[in-house]
Amino acid sequence: MSCEYQFWVYIVTNRNHSVLYIGMTNNLARRTGEHRRGIGAAFPVQFHCTKLIYYERYEHVLGAIARETQLKKWSRAKKIALVEQMNPRWMDLGAEVLLDE
Repeated sequence: MSCEYQFWVYIVTNRNHSVLYIGMTNNLARRTGEHRRGIGAAFPVQFHCTKLIYYERYEHVLGAIARETQLKKWSRAKKIALVEQMNPRWMDLGAEVLLDE
């Protein structure tokens, strides 16, 4: 019997785009909702990071953890370039993700 798993590496920001928070979850819709309600990790709550601007899907947790670790080591400029490849206007992608919840 095979189980399908999904893991997500994502970036959220605040209204002014002054802070980028990188996280990893097994349920992007739930986690996006938590960020919007100010629940969870202290850093994104403190800096009001509620806007989902980037995400990647993984089937294996180790791949997602490795990618999260890699992105956290990147410079801000490199993170911005990554976001802008997928989301050049920095639109809030949370609405499309929350439809899956």
